[in-house]
Amino acid sequence: MHKMHSEYFELSQASASQINTAKGEGRKIVAVGTTSVRTLETIASDCSVDSYQGYTDIFIYPGYQFKVVDALVTNFHLPKSTLLMLVSAFAGREFIFEAYQEAIAQKYRFYSYGDAMLIL
Repeated sequence: MHKMHSEYFELSQASASQINTAKGEGRKIVAVGTTSVRTLETIASDCSVDSYQGYTDIFIYPGYQFKVVDALVTNFHLPKSTLLMLVSAFAGREFIFEAYQEAIAQKYRFYSYGDAMLIL
């Protein structure tokens, strides 16, 4: 198993309540960035979250069953990265690779200062 680096996060009670209300009403939770995904999925319990501060070292890869996040805004990530595995887990490997081929053809920029994508 791959050892992930840890990232510090904080989720306030107010934010947790908003997320839980939205989920309870059937609205979609859109994470902005992979750290947000890792945060929410780390503290998820039966499709809800509680306020928390701490570290996450969760490794999300294909086969992972998402509990909270329904959509994702993220950068195009570098090949062979754990973040590419995370987005592949979210949207499917083949779909992501097709999107990356289109991004390459359109000369999108990759990594932290590149273009972004919305995965629904």
